[in-house]
Amino acid sequence: MTSNTTPDAVIAGPALWPAQAHVPTVMGRQLVIERGEGCYVHTTDGRRLYDGTAGLWHANVGHGRPELAQAAYDQMLRLETYHTFARFSNDRAMELAERLAVISPVPDPKIILNSGGSDAIDVACKLARRHWQREGRENKKTIISREFAYHGLHAFGTSIGGLDFNREGYGSPSLVPETVRVPLHDAEQVARVVAELGADTVAAIITEPVQGTGGVNPPEDGYLEALQRICRENDILLILDEVITGFGRVGAMFATERYGVSPDMVTFAKGVTSGYAPLGGVFVSPRIWQAFYVDSPDTPVLRHGATYAGHATAAAVALRHLDILHDEKLVPRVAELESVLRTQLDGLAERVDAVTDVRVGGFLGGVTVAEGVAAEKVTDRLVDMGFISRPLRGGTLQISPPFTTTDDEVAAFVAAIEQAVVDEAGR
Repeated sequence: MTSNTTPDAVIAGPALWPAQAHVPTVMGRQLVIERGEGCYVHTTDGRRLYDGTAGLWHANVGHGRPELAQAAYDQMLRLETYHTFARFSNDRAMELAERLAVISPVPDPKIILNSGGSDAIDVACKLARRHWQREGRENKKTIISREFAYHGLHAFGTSIGGLDFNREGYGSPSLVPETVRVPLHDAEQVARVVAELGADTVAAIITEPVQGTGGVNPPEDGYLEALQRICRENDILLILDEVITGFGRVGAMFATERYGVSPDMVTFAKGVTSGYAPLGGVFVSPRIWQAFYVDSPDTPVLRHGATYAGHATAAAVALRHLDILHDEKLVPRVAELESVLRTQLDGLAERVDAVTDVRVGGFLGGVTVAEGVAAEKVTDRLVDMGFISRPLRGGTLQISPPFTTTDDEVAAFVAAIEQAVVDEAGR
């Protein structure tokens, strides 16, 4: 096919291809961040902005922490990294895994480390299928996920995602076959789908405890427990994607604790280092890992690994980061901040006609604006006012500041959101 573009129609711009962007719309408007301190970031054009999204949900301990920079520096002087394939490992990866095992949401886990959340989703889904294949139940392949789900953008994450625009253009019906989506909060429909597919074809059900990119959707009362019951009754694995919620974002170290569920695997990433180094992983339950640890020549091998899995410098940063979470009591602080956020958002939908819904789950908030009010324009107005939010699915504005923020900063952020919505609605 011949391209319908001409050299004159192509927009010139920086060499870096922006992610998740309609490129012509962002060229010439990009905010280039050059420095961060605490809950604020600074742009190359001189703006100081309150980071109301903690980057992409990750800057939990704030920006510019010298102790984390020092941890990386010290580790690189000793050993930047060494791989963890076969009989090789490195001391920092081993130390981090042992420490994570102590706080794990999965009892007696093994921990697979990698470079981020999308990596973690890929290995969890692969391992779910490999588990059933090893047990001689090769038909159990299907991964069930929820509408509006976001599980990263690697091949498996793209395929199980519940945001259709992230799956379009890569083949039909998805990059990885045997993936199915179910409605957002309807556990009865999940049970019906399992029955229709046949439980003997379903490998796992995966869900975010609180959906993030899909619009900040906390679970309805009893929903996660119902999913767990469906999994147990039908011999299906339950995978919780805690890439956003893990390490304190919901006021407990993991959402599994807050919502009282016991998954077979839990994925994690962002909050393990607050973004100071790329790191993610999977907590794996004994039900799955034990078969790979049997002392026998017939024991199967999990054919998965990556060069930077268990990266020594990333692990050193994570270890120091866990100290910060503990020493500064930031997880209990999140529970306080959730209460502050709820108070500030209380009545917003009643006061402002252009706000149709408000949702809070931990220190995660979503403000949904009415049709006809462009969430993208609202977030542009917020930048001009000195605040960063992001437009999510369904016209929802993201609220997820660092854990180190103050009550007054949360109040100012919510007040700015209200004003920006009112201004845009009246435009």
